[in-house]
Amino acid sequence: MAGRNGRTVRDLRRANRTAVLQRLYFDGPLSRFELGPATGLSSGSVSNVVADLVADGLVEEAGSVDSDGGRPRTLLRVAPASGHMIGVDVGETRVRVELFDLTLTELARAERPLAPQRHDVDVIVGHVRDGIAEVLATAGLPPERLLGAGIGVPGIVEHTADRGAVVHGQTIGWDAVPLEALLRAGSPLPDTVPCLIDNGAKTLGQAEMWFGAGRGARNAVVVLFGSGVGASLVTPEAEQGRAVEWGHLTVRVRGRRCRCGALGCLEAYAGAESLLARWREEGGRVPEDTDEETALTAMLAAAYPADGAAADPVALAVLEETAEYLGAGLSDLINLFQPERILIGGWAGLQLGARFLPAVRRHAVSYALRHPARKVTVDLGRLGPDAVTVGAAILPLADFFARGGRRPEPAPEYPVPAWRTALEERAPH
Repeated sequence: MAGRNGRTVRDLRRANRTAVLQRLYFDGPLSRFELGPATGLSSGSVSNVVADLVADGLVEEAGSVDSDGGRPRTLLRVAPASGHMIGVDVGETRVRVELFDLTLTELARAERPLAPQRHDVDVIVGHVRDGIAEVLATAGLPPERLLGAGIGVPGIVEHTADRGAVVHGQTIGWDAVPLEALLRAGSPLPDTVPCLIDNGAKTLGQAEMWFGAGRGARNAVVVLFGSGVGASLVTPEAEQGRAVEWGHLTVRVRGRRCRCGALGCLEAYAGAESLLARWREEGGRVPEDTDEETALTAMLAAAYPADGAAADPVALAVLEETAEYLGAGLSDLINLFQPERILIGGWAGLQLGARFLPAVRRHAVSYALRHPARKVTVDLGRLGPDAVTVGAAILPLADFFARGGRRPEPAPEYPVPAWRTALEERAPH
């Protein structure tokens, strides 16, 4: 029966379970007495909800604390083994798959390297499927025990009613790829396990906002600096983050050609791929037959030698120019969105790290308007290179919380395009 506001008793119970689960997850262990003011629920409601969650195996006792003159109060926490999630990072240089328990402790991982500029759809789908099967086998976990798999991808993700998640990844040659349907075809996951797909910069932002350097901020921009560059905007109106194609802002009219095909994009100057290309074009000794991460390490060592040797002037000049482009790009974010914090993550951003950050901050402030620039801090993310997979795993975790800790209904069936039916035949059995 629905109340005046349209909410049913079932809706109310789900909301109460969600409130208790989230408080225990982020602030626990807590006692039943502490859960009342933390959730706004009455003591009776807290007792009923906790009893349900304990019966479902989602909440367990975690010791006790003394109370003021009374009996010790039992502490409660979310049971780590009561749920598992998979996070997948479809990156520029590799596909990384990680299995987590409910508290996001890593239990297993698998990685598949990618050849430069090779993101063939069937290859990516195969890597994701194989990686999921591998981590489940490593942990000895039946796939039906999963709460879901979250996948972070480059590009714009469109959620459709008839085809599920569709990816528009112009920089990697993906044009309206029905990735959810392709992964479902021959998947090692049962249809009761959701497969949630979103932009990789957004999943990075979600991870930093929940567990990293973004905690406590109401307005933040989290930047993904890898082979290319992207960003996620978090505001009170978009608490789960909103991906913005920051890398394709025009920073130079009739400038370098970006891999998206346009001229003068920020990514054509600030992404690691373009950074290494500019070093090569200027006569730098870029290591051959190696991946981007190794080549960027060599460039950094050449520009800032640790043994007192002379710096490579070309590498140093390109890095310093890149810092200015990044700073100028951040100034656009500062002027447009006026965030409290800007956080820089991604493998390239973390690799350049402390060397890069002071110059990037200086340029960002010099190009931005004074008032919003005075209010923003620019720092590195805290979660390291696994932040995208952690954020991807948060997608099914957030969905689980929203359902009050109830497992999902079977996923809808999406038609697989005829030109991709061969994938099903090649899927592992």
